Amino acid sequence: MAASPAGPRAQRDLGRSLRRWFDAVRDLTTASPARFAVLVFVTLILLFTGLFSLPAAAADGQRTPLADALFTAVSTICVTGLSTVDMYSHWSPFGHVITYIGVNVGALGVLTLASILGLVISKRLGLRAKLIAAGDSNPLRAHGGPINEGQTVRLGEVGQLLATVALSTLVIEAGLTVLLYPSLIMAGIDPISALWEAPYYAAMAFTNTGFVPNANGLVPFSDDYFLLTVLMAGVFLGSIGFPVIFTLWRHAWHFRRWSLHAKLTIITTVILFFAGAGAILLLEFNNPLTFGRSDAWDTTFQAFFLSAMTRSGGFSIIDIGDLHGSTLVVGSMLMFVGGGSASTAGGIKVTTLAVLALAVFSEAKGRQSVEAFGRRIPSDVQRVALSVVAWGATIVALSTITIGQITQAPIEEVLFDVISGFATVGLSTGLTAELPDPAVYVLAVTMFMGRIGTVTLAAAVAASSRSQLYSRPVERPIVG
Repeated sequence: MAASPAGPRAQRDLGRSLRRWFDAVRDLTTASPARFAVLVFVTLILLFTGLFSLPAAAADGQRTPLADALFTAVSTICVTGLSTVDMYSHWSPFGHVITYIGVNVGALGVLTLASILGLVISKRLGLRAKLIAAGDSNPLRAHGGPINEGQTVRLGEVGQLLATVALSTLVIEAGLTVLLYPSLIMAGIDPISALWEAPYYAAMAFTNTGFVPNANGLVPFSDDYFLLTVLMAGVFLGSIGFPVIFTLWRHAWHFRRWSLHAKLTIITTVILFFAGAGAILLLEFNNPLTFGRSDAWDTTFQAFFLSAMTRSGGFSIIDIGDLHGSTLVVGSMLMFVGGGSASTAGGIKVTTLAVLALAVFSEAKGRQSVEAFGRRIPSDVQRVALSVVAWGATIVALSTITIGQITQAPIEEVLFDVISGFATVGLSTGLTAELPDPAVYVLAVTMFMGRIGTVTLAAAVAASSRSQLYSRPVERPIVG
């Protein structure tokens, strides 16, 4: 009896369908890495929402409400640190492990992680994979300009950058764990519990998330300056960005050989760190609810610690809700700027602020071009910087108005928590934990847009740039 051709034909059809699917995914990743990143981020958020919804993830064995599970998933994957539940008491050990894994996955970036996995599996990095990884570290790769333009990370160095990302994450988190463990032991933490809390704190510092693994957070360590300094160092290393770490690894003691991106990131970060601490100290030194009860040394240290956490760290010793309204505004400004590009931090990024400041300075001086450290910054970078600020301000404004209308809460508290969500910081006045479900969903979307929105916009603006062989007549509107 002859064999039916239905079986082989079905196998061929299945093979063709799989090839078409793989080709579509490959075309999507190379044609629009930013769009691919959004899809993967959404997939990860849905996956972790399902995991957090499992009864086994909750300490009481009950299913977590959808709004809380979704918000926690977004906060974890977007390395934000805000929460609508008590992260210590609500989740079971399984839930804490999910959080730990999620923040590390979200911090690396989905495109970078995919490229690292591909490099590990295939032992090589093809051109497509290099383009994907380069797009993750720098959205402007979509419009690189003339071949002689300098790049922060050249295409041929992408493999080394990926190795730096993987190794720096492992080494830095391991180093932070080793430094934190003795401090936890001396603070009275059980040695077995400290084996979990030390790497947890290390991951939350380097990924700039800010979740804590114990009931009282950092309050028991408010006088442990060594532990707090280690956490600040972890936040700083995570916030400067992997391209800067790559540059420091190659040319640590040769400032002249640093890329322009590394110079602008480090200098702007240091300026904001000291300026923010000075402003916080000036505004809060006599506040009896925060720094007014401390001596001069402790007040100064806590001001620097809070300034560092606005870089996107999210750790806090004092109750943010006790800060003066003026201090909340300063904190909102610092959080809106955030950390470095291609980092675990959020915000519009310090290089965006630096580029716009240089453009304003050049305009005031009447210069024809924007220059820094002997390099000229092209106009497309300036346009993207302006677009990112406008896009970020629009998201924050719409979210603040919406949540303010839903909750009728004081607007400075709403603004602070919204910017904290947008910039993936994690500091809160206490408002987030009390939000009704509609406001929870609005803030979740804000966190998501803050994590991927500015990158997507930057890539879209860069990709839309094209040459034009004619020019329109000039007419100058009145500005200012």
